[in-house]
Amino acid sequence: MKVRQVQKSDLEAVVAIEQAGFSPAEAASASTFAARIENMAETFLVAVADQGQVCGFVCGLVTTTRYVEDWMYEAQAKSISDGKYLNILSIAVTPKKRGQKLGSALLTALEEVAKAKEISSLSLTCLADRIGFYERNGYHNQGQSASTHANEVWYDMEKIISKKF
Repeated sequence: MKVRQVQKSDLEAVVAIEQAGFSPAEAASASTFAARIENMAETFLVAVADQGQVCGFVCGLVTTTRYVEDWMYEAQAKSISDGKYLNILSIAVTPKKRGQKLGSALLTALEEVAKAKEISSLSLTCLADRIGFYERNGYHNQGQSASTHANEVWYDMEKIISKKF
């Protein structure tokens, strides 16, 4: 398994994985992912199996905002070069590869990118049943999110990278 930056040719696989992992109301569209590949490639990573197929991904947006906000899910959202926060918009693993620590590997790889960019913290929103997974990966529950994405109740999760920035 190898983790690398996303490529335009990964679009179809990324969309399929997203649709398998999220409800239709939660999942981003192909056009949104095409824009994310264009606008966030540096913080959009894919896990590729030895046979070359994409089996998971994580994508984030560098901002000046500590937690994920609903506007960030829009296709035109772009990373800010001098931002100090990396807001994870989506992480998903193909159903066949779940339970093999691939999600954790993607989070670790994105954290390394964040450190190189001198990011202060990583944050994301998740549903209540996924809080434990993120806590096992060093994230802390910051309480209920202001997000109303897909009319769900979300929780802000944050992992501090550095307090010096």
